[in-house]
Amino acid sequence: MITSTGNGSALTIRWLEQVDSTQRYLIDALKTGETPPLAVVADLQEAGRGSRGNSWTGLEGNLFFSFAVARSALPPDLQLESSSIYFAFLLKMALEDAGSEVWLKWPNDFYIGGQKIGGTITTMRQNTLVCGIGLNLKNAPEGFGVLDIDVSREMLLNDYFSRVEGFPKWKEIFRLYALEFDKSRRFQTHNNHHNFSLENAVLCDDGSVMCDGQRIYSQR
Repeated sequence: MITSTGNGSALTIRWLEQVDSTQRYLIDALKTGETPPLAVVADLQEAGRGSRGNSWTGLEGNLFFSFAVARSALPPDLQLESSSIYFAFLLKMALEDAGSEVWLKWPNDFYIGGQKIGGTITTMRQNTLVCGIGLNLKNAPEGFGVLDIDVSREMLLNDYFSRVEGFPKWKEIFRLYALEFDKSRRFQTHNNHHNFSLENAVLCDDGSVMCDGQRIYSQR
């Protein structure tokens, strides 16, 4: 699948039957000279990366993909530390328009009700941002949930990348993201090996939160 991006370049989407990690595969491709924009989607992912060095269990029928975009293509008002919030919320919007009641727990975990169904992780490689997303469409490990609607991966990705290619301003995304931040207040976040309650956290305009006098950015 190939689609256009807002900067005129063509986004190539590479579909794989199986991979250890779409993000690792994509980073290796960049090291060999491939250039963004580029995306990798896998039918099965064996060793996906989660937050804080954790793994993300990839079960058959779910969605696993990573994509790379040039830093110069990102909105100028987007704080790099909040890029995972930005790209996660764009997918949340696509899911919501398809009828899902998914919401985004700070900073970038997908939830249905009180159960996590997926997450986002980003990393910078020189002047390229690499974003990886895992989402339980059909199956979930014990303790996790699944998406509340039936949607094909192809349709969802087409919608998602059409939103990404527009690169809406951060302030437009943040305005919507802030409306549901209160749902995160019954959870905790982690910073420097410490847990902080989000109950009284203040969400800042750049996507960070103030907790107990400390400013915390997304670390993924």
